[in-house]
Amino acid sequence: MATYVVGDIQGCYATLDYALTQMRFDPAADTLWCAGDLVNRGPDSLRVLRLLHQLDSSVVAVLGNHDLHLLALAAGNLKYAEQSNLDDVLSAPDSAELIHWLQQRPLLHWDVTLNFAMLHAGLPPQWTLEQALAYAAEVACALRGDGATNYLAELYGHEPSSWSDSLRGMPRLRYMTNCFTRLRYCRADGSLVLSVKGRPGTQPDPAVQPWFSHPHRASRNTRIVSGHWSTLGYYAADNIWALDTGCVWGQQLTFLRIDQAELSVQHYPAQEK
Repeated sequence: MATYVVGDIQGCYATLDYALTQMRFDPAADTLWCAGDLVNRGPDSLRVLRLLHQLDSSVVAVLGNHDLHLLALAAGNLKYAEQSNLDDVLSAPDSAELIHWLQQRPLLHWDVTLNFAMLHAGLPPQWTLEQALAYAAEVACALRGDGATNYLAELYGHEPSSWSDSLRGMPRLRYMTNCFTRLRYCRADGSLVLSVKGRPGTQPDPAVQPWFSHPHRASRNTRIVSGHWSTLGYYAADNIWALDTGCVWGQQLTFLRIDQAELSVQHYPAQEK
């Protein structure tokens, strides 16, 4: 009974299928955690969603920014439609079923038995795990409730960049969403810097640091698996395991086994041509 966490799949069905075969993944006994960005950019988002939907009881997936982008497109927000290759999903006969399944995924998953949390991007330094779980639940309510269309219509944007308990409405939801699905860097005061995307050491301002390196990070005692940051690559330090190793860019798809005392990592080369 193994539990594996996989980094950003992004429509790379052939690599996912190859890796699961090589690992002898057994959906009757094993569990696959997906750290977000299941779709977009890669060649076969539709087959990825169909496979994960089929494996539903064996899959734990959190939403990434590209997954939210698909949900926004499905809800009629076409602001960045030209930056996606998701027409196959949107026009599929089972599109509504797959979109509904995706929309039910959380933004943060916590397993007390395995002592691991999973999200796509990051947490601002001032949030504890308990706070983050509550905020993720807020976003999930907005995404699945009567106001979902309005939420998805106002999804995009960098602001607000700073957290306050007094934030309300869409600014509050957008800040939370940006943390869970887009965060890489922040400043010493905890404000988000979403425009910087390169690997650590390349940021133009040394005061801008990776979110997990903040010296006063309230979640530093929580073991977290994440994706989102292909230029960072595989990273295992500071109680963070980052698993986006650029499969969609022709590199590899990374799996971390987390159900054993000694964690093990496996990289599978991209199979897409």
